[in-house]
Amino acid sequence: MQNKSAVSLRRRRKTLLRQLPPLDEVLRGSLIERYKRCGKPGCKCAQGRGHGPKYYLSLSRSGAHPEMDYIPQSDQPQAEQYLHNYRRIRDILDELCAINRELLRRRERF
Repeated sequence: MQNKSAVSLRRRRKTLLRQLPPLDEVLRGSLIERYKRCGKPGCKCAQGRGHGPKYYLSLSRSGAHPEMDYIPQSDQPQAEQYLHNYRRIRDILDELCAINRELLRRRERF
């Protein structure tokens, strides 16, 4: 980043801003896939992986126990997309901050 011109850095910053996913389509956490055994004698789940997959959103916060929310299988693709959007926004913000820091370090116009 130090080798790039200030103009190039500003151009990259504008490109990143255009790549931001919709901010109302974000979700923080991890999607966990589980298979459960029902415990009924003779059920096929006793021999295999279990019933499922069942999806849960896991969200950890500092100083608190992780929270788990059930995600219906029909909502799993959308939840995956929202989680991906969150990671993408976080990556873009990291790069934007690096660009702004470099411009600041150079005493360039933001």
